[in-house]
Amino acid sequence: MFVRISNQKRNARTLAAAAVAGAGALALAGALAAPASAAGSRLQVTRIAFGAKLHHAFRPDGNGAVRTEPLTSPDDITRLGLDIFVNFQNGVGSRGEAAPDGNQYSTIVEFTLAGREVAQWDLHGKSDGLTADPLTGQVISTLNEDANSTLYTINPCTGKITHYSYSEPLPHHGGTDSIAVYQGRLLISASAPGTTGGTAPSAVPAVYLTTLNPRNQVAQVQPLYSDEALAYQANGAAAGRTVKLALVDPDSSEVVPWSAPRYAGDFALDSQADQELIFDHASGGQQRLTALHLSQAVDDSAWVTSPHGALYIPDATDDTIDTVTGTFTVGTMYSSVTPCDAGDAPATCPAPGFPDNYLASTSMSTGVLTAVPLSGPVLHTKGMLFVP
Repeated sequence: MFVRISNQKRNARTLAAAAVAGAGALALAGALAAPASAAGSRLQVTRIAFGAKLHHAFRPDGNGAVRTEPLTSPDDITRLGLDIFVNFQNGVGSRGEAAPDGNQYSTIVEFTLAGREVAQWDLHGKSDGLTADPLTGQVISTLNEDANSTLYTINPCTGKITHYSYSEPLPHHGGTDSIAVYQGRLLISASAPGTTGGTAPSAVPAVYLTTLNPRNQVAQVQPLYSDEALAYQANGAAAGRTVKLALVDPDSSEVVPWSAPRYAGDFALDSQADQELIFDHASGGQQRLTALHLSQAVDDSAWVTSPHGALYIPDATDDTIDTVTGTFTVGTMYSSVTPCDAGDAPATCPAPGFPDNYLASTSMSTGVLTAVPLSGPVLHTKGMLFVP
């Protein structure tokens, strides 16, 4: 496992983290660092970082001489303090299989908001979910979306990596994907149910409530709700009725900001192939789920919290990190539309009627996704983060 971080960068980051301990200071720093707005109705795409210019070192299949390669397939994105963090999957398989060149490691890269590399860490396996916990000062990643899942934490100030194993074989017989910190709790989506040990049993967890024990490096898991939980259907043919969920593809997750016009403060889970968003409103010890059916399959989503700022988006097709800037409407929900991940997508995709990923605005009342006009390089959306 290779880690690259300089003492100078580490010390600078420690000082920066101390300087922005308050939420107000964070918001001010983000506003000062945000790119200028673009004129007109179109939003502007700008590439700020390139995987081809970044490299990591590895031993093929864990043996032999050290090799280097460019970073590829950026996927998820998060923010801690003044910096953003992106996971590059580098061709590793969904169960942690080595890439064709023998590489077994994903790379987590820390960037400034302008796209300058600060540090990087290699994690064994395919990094899927990525989040940051401002209370602990750690970046957290789940590994391997289909099977053999594990979890790592990174302390950016010290460079320390801690590897966690789950407390039990995951009962949904799959892997793990997105990870979110919600009301002080760590929530992990139970992806690809039934990919190991035969068909997944009924009513298995869709989301795990996870507690990390740094003393024994065990991630204790318990169900938050199941893939067959009861939910209020917000739209579609069953609108206004309580329905039984039938989720087959729990994937991305987010915490809805208070600026959103609906579901503010909820935990949102995207069941990608099902084209469903599940909003979990936890209040007073009571859990209330609402299902919103979408017009297309989506990956990550983000909400605008300021008229000026930027969407930061990894582009796994071109191996770049892009920003989308302009004048935004507070409360707007943007999503990464993924037609090729829909349940009825053809085996060979993109294809007629199933284009490549694109950016859309999302109606939180009807579930309709509307493509966003963009200027600049072609954007292939994946993960997404709005920085005010």
